[in-house]
Amino acid sequence: MDELEKHFEKVINDQNNQGLVDFEGYSPHEMQFILYETFEPKSPIHLNKLTGSEYKKIPLLNQIKFLSGLIHDRGELKLTSRGYLPPNIVKNVYNQGFLKEHFIESGITKLSKELDSNTITLSRILLEIGGIVKKRYNKLSLTKNGEKLLSDDHTLLKQILSVFGSKFNWGFFDGFANDYIGQLGFGFSFILLSKYGNTKRLDTFYAEKYFNAFPTLIEPSIEPTYRRIEGSESLCYSLRTFDRFLNYFGMIKIEQKNILDENKYISKTEVFDKLINCLPHIPLENYKEFNV
Repeated sequence: MDELEKHFEKVINDQNNQGLVDFEGYSPHEMQFILYETFEPKSPIHLNKLTGSEYKKIPLLNQIKFLSGLIHDRGELKLTSRGYLPPNIVKNVYNQGFLKEHFIESGITKLSKELDSNTITLSRILLEIGGIVKKRYNKLSLTKNGEKLLSDDHTLLKQILSVFGSKFNWGFFDGFANDYIGQLGFGFSFILLSKYGNTKRLDTFYAEKYFNAFPTLIEPSIEPTYRRIEGSESLCYSLRTFDRFLNYFGMIKIEQKNILDENKYISKTEVFDKLINCLPHIPLENYKEFNV
């Protein structure tokens, strides 16, 4: 490699390791880990181990554990002809009260089948794509890895978070045209909440910072198929990230007068602070020291 090539390589490396304002001080190099290896050792985001009582404060984790327990007790669980959980199982899981849904609680939707509850459908999907259960002959049963995961809350939670973030389609339950909003760079939302979540802030505050980091996600027209909404990118980010992700894991508190109120305030919970550890930007000269 001649001197000119070495020079350009150094320039590129310096640029990739320079902290950027739009990335909240993190570098493009660090952002690669935030995006694609969110909970791996080289990522700034780390999951701390909690106590048994603290894990009980994570609704989706406990709903998945309860559903897994029902499958375990039966040895295998026969699904409906269309591949859904049977109604008695659906009602049993929902009535435990891990996650409540507005349309069911308000009486708009009557809970009679799996498709009436997004959170129960989500739990089944995460169990399947996470390799915790397997489906054979239209029956669910625990895998050997699933049995192992269910005995360790920390490992199980990491698996669920990873699968939710990287394998489950966040647009599955909504009519927005862009499937990537919120899911792409979901780890960056952890960083934003870690930095700003002590103070109650509007969801649009976070949306603005998210789209500053990922401006290519903003398209001329991103709207639900059922109606046009101004600022739909922000609404899409907020719905997926706060209502249907972080809230399911007990990491945030949402303050909103009602479901139609445009003012939605977000703050982080004690669970978030105990679970999520976001390391600061590491300057280039310290990379070798941190083995990054």
